[in-house]
Amino acid sequence: MAELDTSGGGHKKGPGVKKGKKLSTRVDLTPMVDLGFLLITFFIFTTTMSQPTAMKLLLPDDKVKPEEQNKAKESGALTILMGADNHIYYYEGQLKTDASNFKSASYNGENSIRDVIMKKKAYVRSIAQDPNDPEHDLVVVIKPSQYCTYKNVIDILDEMSINVVKKFALVDIFDTEEQLIKISDASAKP
Repeated sequence: MAELDTSGGGHKKGPGVKKGKKLSTRVDLTPMVDLGFLLITFFIFTTTMSQPTAMKLLLPDDKVKPEEQNKAKESGALTILMGADNHIYYYEGQLKTDASNFKSASYNGENSIRDVIMKKKAYVRSIAQDPNDPEHDLVVVIKPSQYCTYKNVIDILDEMSINVVKKFALVDIFDTEEQLIKISDASAKP
């Protein structure tokens, strides 16, 4: 509580001169500290903690009948494989047994992966059956190998964003594709 301390002596200086009494004020802050801790406690208990934010993914059910599964048309499929030392390989449709459609690209410059994606988009747009969504059948499958870097994966995902590819999937690479990448990487080294 606040209180006034009126103790304090008054002595005279000289004859007939009265000096005013000095009053000392003392404020007791104990109730203020109690109130502060009560408020802090109140806000801690009533504040909602931030909920973790996560992206919702709509994944297909693996147990669905085969006729109900979404299937990509071979004419609209582009598979991108990533090897070591920033090498990119791709093929359109399904990989042929003789690997004649297995080609190489780069991240920039001549024969860049951006050019490959843009050509594929133009081709799919030209054969589209739905005029409202001409790129409906375009699906890009991204398969990083064990030798590619995290930066390469991010670069490919950036290319998907830059080229506005609506359907793409990041999946595991097959053993035959991994062997093709090994062979191609070995032949690319001087």
